[in-house]
This record gives sequence, C-alpha cells and structure tokens, in this order.
Amino acid sequence: MSESPPTMYAVASSGRLKLLMERTGTGESVTSRELAAAAGVAHGTIGALMSGAQQSVPEDKAKAIVGALGVDLLVLFIPMERAGRAFVPAQSQGEAV
Repeated sequence: MSESPPTMYAVASSGRLKLLMERTGTGESVTSRELAAAAGVAHGTIGALMSGAQQSVPEDKAKAIVGALGVDLLVLFIPMERAGRAFVPAQSQGEAV
C-alpha cells in the first residue's frame, strides 16, 4: 500500500513571510538563517520562499516554519489541494498579493 503524497502548502505572500520574520509571535525578529535553523529546514528554502523563487513546501515544513515563527499555519500558508483540486495561489499567477 503506497502512501499518498504530502499536502503542499503555498506561501500566501512572500511579503507576509518577511513581515512575520520582522515580528514573530514573541515580538522578536528572526533572520532567515535563524528561522531555517529553528524550523529544521534548509536556509535556501527560506530564502527561496522569501524571494518567490519557491512558492510551496510540504505540510511538515510549513508547520515547522510557522511553529518557529509562533503563528498559526493558515496565517502564512494556503493548502494547495482542497477536495481533490489543485489550488494555485494568486502570486504565482503574477498578481500582487
């Protein structure tokens, strides 16, 4: 029996990620390297999410990132699949978010 692929989560906006890094749930700021270390993800992943080069991560990474920021999952991320349909966030369509 094969496992289904993990749900992917898209960043609502790279600007929101930057804002949350400037003021985390504790009121402190965090650098991309500090966030990566605290979340247990590659520094390149955080940098790519911030720049928009990468728009989504698997659920476990999304939860680790928001856990390190001290915010709820849906404050920063949008599930990309709902009811079997792929969700494409507005920022990936070239629209401002």
